[in-house]
Amino acid sequence: MFPVMTDALLHIDPFTFTSLRYLIAGTAFLILLVAREGFGTLRLKGERVGFAWFLGSIGFAGFGFFVFLGQQLAGRDGALTASIMMATQPMIGLLLNSAVRRIRPPLFSFLFIVMSFCGVALVVTKGDIFGLLNEPQNYAANALIVLGAACWVVYTFSAMYFPTWSAFKYTTVTTWLGLSTIVVVNLLLFAAHAIPVPHLSALSAIGPHLLYMGLVAGFGGILCWNLGNKILTPLNGVLFMDVVPITTFIVSSLEGVIPTNVQIAGACMSGAALILNNAYLRARARRQAAAK
Repeated sequence: MFPVMTDALLHIDPFTFTSLRYLIAGTAFLILLVAREGFGTLRLKGERVGFAWFLGSIGFAGFGFFVFLGQQLAGRDGALTASIMMATQPMIGLLLNSAVRRIRPPLFSFLFIVMSFCGVALVVTKGDIFGLLNEPQNYAANALIVLGAACWVVYTFSAMYFPTWSAFKYTTVTTWLGLSTIVVVNLLLFAAHAIPVPHLSALSAIGPHLLYMGLVAGFGGILCWNLGNKILTPLNGVLFMDVVPITTFIVSSLEGVIPTNVQIAGACMSGAALILNNAYLRARARRQAAAK
């Protein structure tokens, strides 16, 4: 996803691209949902539509706008930066879970959180932590990407508030409700001349990117994500975001953007922290269960 967006953002703004992407993905979701569960599943009378709209807006508008705008601001290295920021999601999830349940994270989990963010800092700054202060545009880009990552964590964890909805229904309904927010924001930005209306040449140039982002990363990726989290639970599911930096490093290297040794070390540090934290929490849960 991120290496593909590096080229797409040369031709179009992230807001318009996000609108077009989810129009494609949302249409595919709708067709699949109706085929599997019938038209009756689209009746939302008595359902928490307002909350579903909020989650769709957070998950799709928030993630798409913030992450891809941050990637665009980060420039040529934006794909690497965005991908490693996604590795912060398990720790963001741990903090969110602790806040919702009003339980303080265990001391060792907190230490692993610190270790994970130190690894991310190495990747983002290439080892020059203080150099980040001299590049305010990168600081803004990184902050936007982390904010987008946090939006996706909220969306993922909040699926548990719709236990009667299948993963197909949760994905489809929240996509279309979130799409309403995406389109309105996009139109307001057009009206305010904050972003230009794209020319046909730009739309033609991003055709392959839209097909991939809409059908593969959008339809296939998001549907599998929600199906997997339904089985594993979100706290375990978000651990798989650690695969993102690995695939991005490989694809970006093929395109000539080679991660430095410090960046690789930082990615390994962040991944190790997440694995150790998960192992620690599982062992802790077993001890607590045995003590009862």
